Amino acid sequence: MSDYKTTWGQKIGYGVGAIGLDLSYGMFYSYLSYYLSSVLGLKEGFLLLLTPLARIWDGVNDPIMGTIVDNTKTKMGKYRPWILIGALSNAIVLSLLFTSFGMSGTKLYIYIAVMYILWGMTNTTADIPYWSMVPSFTNDPKDRNLVATVARTFSGLGQGIITVLTPIILPLLSSGMTTDKGYSAAGFSRWAIICGVFLVIFAVICVLSTKERNVVYNNSKFSFKQMFKVIGTNDQLIVFMIFAMLSNAGWYLTSGTAVYYFTDVLGDSTKQSLFSMIGAVGSVLGLLVIPILEKKLSNRTIYQISLGMAILGYALMFIFGPVFKITIALDISYIIASIGIGSMFVAQTVFLADIVDYGEYKTGKRNESITFSMKGFLQKMAYTIQTIFLFGGLGIMNYNSQITSGSINDSTKTAIGIICFGIPPVLILLSLIVFSTRFKLHGELRQKVHDYISERRKNN
Repeated sequence: MSDYKTTWGQKIGYGVGAIGLDLSYGMFYSYLSYYLSSVLGLKEGFLLLLTPLARIWDGVNDPIMGTIVDNTKTKMGKYRPWILIGALSNAIVLSLLFTSFGMSGTKLYIYIAVMYILWGMTNTTADIPYWSMVPSFTNDPKDRNLVATVARTFSGLGQGIITVLTPIILPLLSSGMTTDKGYSAAGFSRWAIICGVFLVIFAVICVLSTKERNVVYNNSKFSFKQMFKVIGTNDQLIVFMIFAMLSNAGWYLTSGTAVYYFTDVLGDSTKQSLFSMIGAVGSVLGLLVIPILEKKLSNRTIYQISLGMAILGYALMFIFGPVFKITIALDISYIIASIGIGSMFVAQTVFLADIVDYGEYKTGKRNESITFSMKGFLQKMAYTIQTIFLFGGLGIMNYNSQITSGSINDSTKTAIGIICFGIPPVLILLSLIVFSTRFKLHGELRQKVHDYISERRKNN
């Protein structure tokens, strides 16, 4: 089959699904840490132990799910049934994760651990098939970039809804015992349920609006040997995992620690909404970078520029935030960082689509979902890095004791500022170095891969 282009109806219908996924995703990655530590009062050591253990399971579970999707063939297609199943199950688990039912002590710790792991599993069930659809829409590189851009735009909208509205909506939904900022366990529960409902609605819209095209089905049985062979033989996938994990961890540190910074350091959680809104504007501008710059620059150069902007923005945020405490300058700096981050996420989706083609180019076999399962896994690994820095730092500073006493000391406030704005640019810089020196899927090699795939489709 020759190169073809998707319609705008397909692009938008597909993108809508990302809103729901990121409502759940945003609640988990941006607010779960604060909910567990500051609202439920769980110990930092428990979260430091739980997160790596969950990642060990994800390391097995995510590729298994990718293999299952790759071997799925139904009347609805290969991906869409799993998007529906995953969205519904993830919505239920999200609601349960943020609902403690008044439990305490050992029972609460066990309950949270189970729900935490189940959230990762159900998110994987929806996330892998959703993003795995990108290569199946089109072989045209520019149209593929546009599909990824639209999806990332809607994904950013979902994230923006969480980061901007949560500080405003939580006090309105809260009742009973609240924190000094008006947040309560009941408020988190109600907001999570609302997000879960919309997750399912947007998934249904996505499935009804899209039609799978040019899908390659696998008939091989699942085996761990085959799964690890797919990952191990794709050298560019391994490189991608490293540089994407580092850069994503930098962004997660800011998004996950921002609630602590504005609530505990600045003492005004409402300022987080403005900060997040400004960041959302920057992300939208960042999403426009690739379609505009790709006319003159390669994806490789655009990605390097994106990471450079993110590093500059974060460095300025650290200077104007923790160092000089100039909130307006902090917000303006976040625009610069967000432009880079928004563009970065689009490029990573495009890189993964190219990596799928590269795997077929090398081995003659296409494994879209196993490859895209690495996207979800690397995001969870990035969250693990965030957890280690965040809860490791809070544990050292005895954050829980200070919350109980109602007073956060200056040393802890400084540590929160460093975690939120000082460590991220270092991680993104490391990511830029790995990408620039090790990622080879560009230029002549990328064109060879594209020509091979196009020719192979013509002959099928």
